[in-house]
Amino acid sequence: MPGSAASYLTVVLATLFTLAACVLLQYEGLVLVWRRLSVHKGHRRAKVLYGILSVMCVHVMEICIFGMVIWLLLLWPVHGSLHGPESAAFGDCLYLSAVTFSTVGFGDIAPVGPIRFLAATEALSGFVLITWSASFTYLEMEKFWRAEDLDVTRK
Repeated sequence: MPGSAASYLTVVLATLFTLAACVLLQYEGLVLVWRRLSVHKGHRRAKVLYGILSVMCVHVMEICIFGMVIWLLLLWPVHGSLHGPESAAFGDCLYLSAVTFSTVGFGDIAPVGPIRFLAATEALSGFVLITWSASFTYLEMEKFWRAEDLDVTRK
């Protein structure tokens, strides 16, 4: 089903809004985690667990944001549809969002029509946001390992 110019414009604007929301969520989430890790005096392993679980929660929230926008856009058939399931249920949209965000892309559910722009952009943004989290985690872990090395050499 080819979409009209208005439906493509709506999808592009929804995509830009969704990207902005997810980038802001990622930034604020990582700042919050960094602040908490900086002041927490607990065991290093607990800090690592907190950091990883926090980053995972941020990614799940981002997946939910994309899934909700997909679901909302699909309420109007002019924006496209999903090929695979009988209907575009909210759970199907979350699943599509998760496999797209993580760039797994199983292919059992495929977007059709203008909504494909959102899905393609989600894959790119998921890759960037996951990489950002990996870089953050690496930098935090490097601090823990350096601190651990200092503790060993002092003994």
